[in-house]
Amino acid sequence: MIRAVGVIPARWGSTRFPGKILHPLCGRPLLHWVIARARRARRPTELMVATDDERVRAAALAAGVEAVMTSPSHPSGTDRVAEAVRGRRADVVINIQGDEPLLDPALVDALIETLAGGKWEMATAASPITDESVVSNPSVVKVVRAPDGAALYFSRAAIPCIRDRAPNAPFPKDVYLRHIGIYGYRADFLERFVSSPPSRLEQLEKLEQLRALEMGCRIYVRLAHEPGVGVDMPEDVPLAEAALRAAGEA
Repeated sequence: MIRAVGVIPARWGSTRFPGKILHPLCGRPLLHWVIARARRARRPTELMVATDDERVRAAALAAGVEAVMTSPSHPSGTDRVAEAVRGRRADVVINIQGDEPLLDPALVDALIETLAGGKWEMATAASPITDESVVSNPSVVKVVRAPDGAALYFSRAAIPCIRDRAPNAPFPKDVYLRHIGIYGYRADFLERFVSSPPSRLEQLEKLEQLRALEMGCRIYVRLAHEPGVGVDMPEDVPLAEAALRAAGEA
């Protein structure tokens, strides 16, 4: 049986929204919403929170989930995840973003199933972009995939470039893909990844998945219908609460 560990990296010191991981949404901490959704996934054999703060650890334990204390100096959530699972029996590791209160548990299962086959070292997800204004937004990461689902490139720029698009042509809703920030790794590749220095493209775009591509990793990009609801800044809180209510979660 494939041993799959789901890890929610949850640091306190978010640059744009300090303490957001415990900020209340509809009366419950953001972290508790993420944990509740992650628990609905069927394939993980373990679920844990990796943090650098005792307040977050206490909140995870209160939700009935194991909490692992990790170094406060990690440059990314991936490094925190790697430390949390080091020394454990795991074939697949899923990095579950701590700011996605409507995480799709079926997506977690799908990434585990993809990596269980052994063809791919890493897997992530993307959804179609249907709003043209999003394409030029550098905060929204775009991805181009091959016919077999392999990631060709990730960028903050608008990729692919439609060179001959007529000025008045309608926006093509079947061209652009928005990257969804959930990652699955084969455990051995995860350790190799965090042991490698940041790559040139990674430093330019500030996207760590480009390091994996430059290492020769084949990343599978699974298509999802919706990009999810993320909480990045305080102004995202009412939007997330409205989405929770609309989904019947609150």
